[in-house]
Amino acid sequence: MRVLLSSLIRGVSVFFIIQPLAYGQPEGDDEDHDDEIEEIVVTSTRSRQSLEDMPTRVEVITGEELGEKANMKPGDIRMLLNENTGIQVQQTSATTFNSSIRIQGLDGRYTQMLRDGMPLYSGFAGGLGLLQVAPLDLQSVEVIKGSLSTLYGGGAIAGLVNLNTKVPNSEPETSFLLNRTSAGGLDASAFHAARNEELGGTLFASWNESTAYDPADIGLSAIPEFERWTINPRAFVYFEDDSELRVGITAVVEDRTGGNMDYIKGRPVSNPYFEDNRTERLSSQLEFTRELGNGTLNLRNSLGHFDREISIPDFVFAGTQESSFSELHYVLPQGTSEWVMGMSLVTEKFRQRDAAPGFSHDYSQRTLGAFVQNARPLTDTLSLETGLRVDRHSKQGTLALPRISFLYEPRDDLTIRAGGGLGYRNPTLFSEDAESLQFRNILPLDQDLTEAERSRGLNMDVNYRYPLPNGEMLTLNTLLFYTRVDDPQVLLPQGENYVFAQPSGYVDTRGAEINLTITQGDFKLYLGYTHANVREHYATGVTEAPLVSEHRLNSVLMYEREDDFRVGLEAYYYSPQLLGDGATGESYWITGLMSEKLFGENISLFINFENISDTRQTRFDTIYTGSLSNPQFRDIYAPLDGFVVNGGIKVRFN
Repeated sequence: MRVLLSSLIRGVSVFFIIQPLAYGQPEGDDEDHDDEIEEIVVTSTRSRQSLEDMPTRVEVITGEELGEKANMKPGDIRMLLNENTGIQVQQTSATTFNSSIRIQGLDGRYTQMLRDGMPLYSGFAGGLGLLQVAPLDLQSVEVIKGSLSTLYGGGAIAGLVNLNTKVPNSEPETSFLLNRTSAGGLDASAFHAARNEELGGTLFASWNESTAYDPADIGLSAIPEFERWTINPRAFVYFEDDSELRVGITAVVEDRTGGNMDYIKGRPVSNPYFEDNRTERLSSQLEFTRELGNGTLNLRNSLGHFDREISIPDFVFAGTQESSFSELHYVLPQGTSEWVMGMSLVTEKFRQRDAAPGFSHDYSQRTLGAFVQNARPLTDTLSLETGLRVDRHSKQGTLALPRISFLYEPRDDLTIRAGGGLGYRNPTLFSEDAESLQFRNILPLDQDLTEAERSRGLNMDVNYRYPLPNGEMLTLNTLLFYTRVDDPQVLLPQGENYVFAQPSGYVDTRGAEINLTITQGDFKLYLGYTHANVREHYATGVTEAPLVSEHRLNSVLMYEREDDFRVGLEAYYYSPQLLGDGATGESYWITGLMSEKLFGENISLFINFENISDTRQTRFDTIYTGSLSNPQFRDIYAPLDGFVVNGGIKVRFN
């Protein structure tokens, strides 16, 4: 299947570049395309309300900001998320870059990652999800922090990230991106979209590769050698009754090898350490929307096949994850109120190949859920949103998940949001701790004897806007948060093996996010601060959670001449982090410079200097103990790739 999938991706990619889609422009449609691009449509809450009127706090990355971050890492979305307050990308492998998303200090297993509202990156695929998404076809990225289990069920304890892809508009769009890095990386992406009155289509293809890179000259790769192909065609059918059908398929194949540099480069070496990841991802997406009565009926379905093989010396972990997501929901406006109600079915099955006796991790689970949500104004200044979800899990039984949010607007320049809810997660093998061990020597998890990890969370958000002279604006936003997770899943050593346990106790995180934005003429200053105090409360006492930077500072100064030139300076601070071995990592700064020159509306050249100070964990700390042929890796808490320059060209035709 791997050969067929790889051939399909290469063939369709070549066809796409040579022969773009051409449906033509709908007759009589003269809407301005740029206005459509700037419009923010939030899909993760399923609501028709505008972003400003939602009691739920939603952060949306769109437009120029999305393009700027994509220029810095055109091959994946790590930087797109890591530079936001409250979010930290945690690297789980020292040699292959495998990573997860931490929101407000909680482990990545508590963050749900969606694409167009459908979960495609969970379970066995979670450790590579961030690395296998090239951002050229993204329309927006929505981030909701805090429990959103009312709409999405288990997994969204810390929050969710929803990647919204572009849809065809009245004018055809074709874009290409080519990027090269000083670390040996190469990214090539292409996107095309077009439609007429009855049909539309989009096609996205990307090729990403890199040579192995070792800036510390320690003989181990900080950036692995990899090659990845991605293809995502989608078809859109527009019916006369305002119904719409979207059908798509995504295919990804990747080979990723890290470890001993001599081994990767094919040189003779005895007893080399290596980590090889070979993955195949094939998923389908279907969405049907129809105006029904006074509301909108929406049907969604996705099927996923993910095959992965991890090879390290003397050990192979391989398996296939089959998953499905189906949902039917109805959005019904009633005067100033709005109802969202629906049902969903989520299934997941993992089958391990060639497992050693006593170490088989096969499992299957399904969840049938029903949910209802209502948003309504209580007064001219106060709005309320309530929700309830009831899940019937094949292993955990029935779980009820209520949620409530308030929006208070006492003045035009002041907005206050507050809310809270319950959440849960069904424990599985797939977590950061297990990923960092390549799943070796981990005893099977008995799901029949394992309790769900349950959470409760609260947050309050205050947003203040102060007008400056000449129509400029100062915006100050403060978010206070608290989340508690009961019966957390912990991986503990047991002799030569590891076992999952749920010690009596809980993990909680509390803190604040502060964001300040000032716009003055052609300059824009952004300052962000995150305080995350994460503690583990067990019978043995209260301890600090590892791999959490309690204090983080984000700062960006941008100068931009519209439709001409932009340059930005960035600086990010990370406070010391407790490591799994009891040591404390060093604090550090990361600085960077990005620039882009536009030539008319169609062409831009960009160059970025990332991590100018060459901050690397290998400069002030070790990343492994033992020998090079049998390294025992320590936690990775700082960059390993150091100073990297990347530059390229973007071409867009409308």
